[in-house]
Amino acid sequence: MEQSVRRISLVPPPDGRQSETALVVARGTARLLRSLGFSCISELPLPSGRRADLVALNERGEIWIIEIKSSVEDLRADHKWEDYRAHCDRLFFAFTQGIPCEIFPEDTGLIVADAYGAHMLCDAPLHRLPAPTRKLMTVRFGMAAALRMNRLLDPQGHAEFWE
Repeated sequence: MEQSVRRISLVPPPDGRQSETALVVARGTARLLRSLGFSCISELPLPSGRRADLVALNERGEIWIIEIKSSVEDLRADHKWEDYRAHCDRLFFAFTQGIPCEIFPEDTGLIVADAYGAHMLCDAPLHRLPAPTRKLMTVRFGMAAALRMNRLLDPQGHAEFWE
């Protein structure tokens, strides 16, 4: 008797919150971050109640938040990113090539991305997190990553957490 083998995808399906452009920018930016020694997770809920597009963590414990913008209108309409600096050492914007760099705040880093990779136009200034905030963010990052992996391995057995 033949048994069917269930295949588990290591990439969760899109949750519908992001535009196609934002997903493309996230993919290219994540590739850049991995090449710089960071692991990243998307849509991480922050202690403030906001949800960061990408959060990156390296082996030194440095935390970057990358806010993805898919258009000029997206930047103009959304100011929740102003809260993100309190949760990271460096704050970046990632966007597609067609958006002018001049519209972004001067005290943030800039990343231009497409589906295949990204280029850092300018680094973000360093604003070291206080130790308690760093610990909180590192624990959130690890918990979210582990719970997402558990959800892939056992879709019916997970509890909702930070969703």
